[in-house]
Amino acid sequence: MSTPHVVVVMGVAGTGKTTIGPLLAQRLGVPYAEGDDFHPEANIAKMTAGTPLTDEDRWPWLDAIGAWAHGRAGLGGVVSSSALKRGYRDRLRSAAPGVVFVHLTGDRKLIEDRMAHRQGHFMPTALLDSQFATLQPLQADETGVAVDVSGSPEEITDRAVTALSGLDG
Repeated sequence: MSTPHVVVVMGVAGTGKTTIGPLLAQRLGVPYAEGDDFHPEANIAKMTAGTPLTDEDRWPWLDAIGAWAHGRAGLGGVVSSSALKRGYRDRLRSAAPGVVFVHLTGDRKLIEDRMAHRQGHFMPTALLDSQFATLQPLQADETGVAVDVSGSPEEITDRAVTALSGLDG
């Protein structure tokens, strides 16, 4: 890629943001930031208890991710964030106008199966329905790409790199 973008890897829980994000960052030669690390403890406690976050819960989290992305402007970076709603992505763009999104997409059954087999994550499978209900896919006026999550992490990363390269030019 000719310009070091700040890339937000987005999607519902279980799509592989935490797996694909670091692989993508490595391929692009930029740092990776885990979006979950930006959550206040109260948010993690709610999600661990199976309680979906409200928009009010998410604003400080999105602002922290946006501040990180702003600090990486012109340098590049990859950060994970579910960024399920257009308003959430707008908030990230207001802090870091040049961000681009990689929306990890996939079949609900595949995502649920992956969630059921992962270890040590605070997001229970029970919240997947609320994630899909909240999801607003990227709109035509949003800079980003949708990448299918079937296949291996390396295959998914290859698709993301190829799709992102199409944004330059």
